[in-house]
Amino acid sequence: MPEARVIPLRPDDDEPRVPPPSSASWEEQVAGGLEFLRRRLTGDYDTDEFGFDADLTDHVLLPLLRPLFSRWFRVETHGVENVPDTGGGLVVANHSGTVPLDAMMATVALHDDHPAQRRLRLLGADLVFDLPVIGSLSRKLGSTLACNEDAERLLTGGELVGVFPEGFKGIGKPFRERYTLQRFGRGGFVSAALRTGAPIIPCAIVGAEETYPMIGNAKTLARLLGLPYFPVTPTFPALGPLGLVPLPSKWLIAFGEPIETASYGPAAAEDPMLVFNLTDQVRETIQQSLYELLLQRRSVFS
Repeated sequence: MPEARVIPLRPDDDEPRVPPPSSASWEEQVAGGLEFLRRRLTGDYDTDEFGFDADLTDHVLLPLLRPLFSRWFRVETHGVENVPDTGGGLVVANHSGTVPLDAMMATVALHDDHPAQRRLRLLGADLVFDLPVIGSLSRKLGSTLACNEDAERLLTGGELVGVFPEGFKGIGKPFRERYTLQRFGRGGFVSAALRTGAPIIPCAIVGAEETYPMIGNAKTLARLLGLPYFPVTPTFPALGPLGLVPLPSKWLIAFGEPIETASYGPAAAEDPMLVFNLTDQVRETIQQSLYELLLQRRSVFS
């Protein structure tokens, strides 16, 4: 079995890298806002075959997420040099936190902290796209269904694809199991990487587990609502809408050294033992890196 590699942290990378403030004057900002409105009203903008809307993402969605990223969670990003500047790549990360804020923070990190401003095209469960408003906005942010066909088309097109193999098992696990990775499924993400020759970039995210600590699961209510789980946290539903505000935990996101797949060839995707071994290598790399990041973090909230 290939040896797992721990995601390295650079000793000089102690401070969070946040996007620099805009240098545009208020007149330029107003003019840019009016131009954006003109494009939206006249339909003078493009979307790709998956529904990704770069214009809306850059001018509305990312700006809405940045205060969470830089001020609320104070995200520190490590290892962006391990993510290629161009070409396809598969970012594989742990999933946690009851609500998928980790996927959104990883999206901001790669766009704002990577020198090439890489866009992360997330793979999401069917439920995400069935939700009113959220499903449509997810498409516009660049997400698509978590299926091998879409993943391979994006990777072949040179896109950076984000996948969270734990799925609902990871994001809906109880707080007592925090930072313990769940099963990675059948390794479909490895098969997609092998067929396209795209590198796999392990990603460890610390901080999401504490945003909504899940101390209970109202399973009956979840079944009635058609949800995989209905979380009970220290603040929700006890505090009502106020309980929806995430706790301001301190976040660390680290991207590890790429795991090369091109040398295996597309036919290797049909080798179940190789797929299993690579899946296990990625999982073990992320797990060890989570332990390392937890040691680096001074406390849950600082």
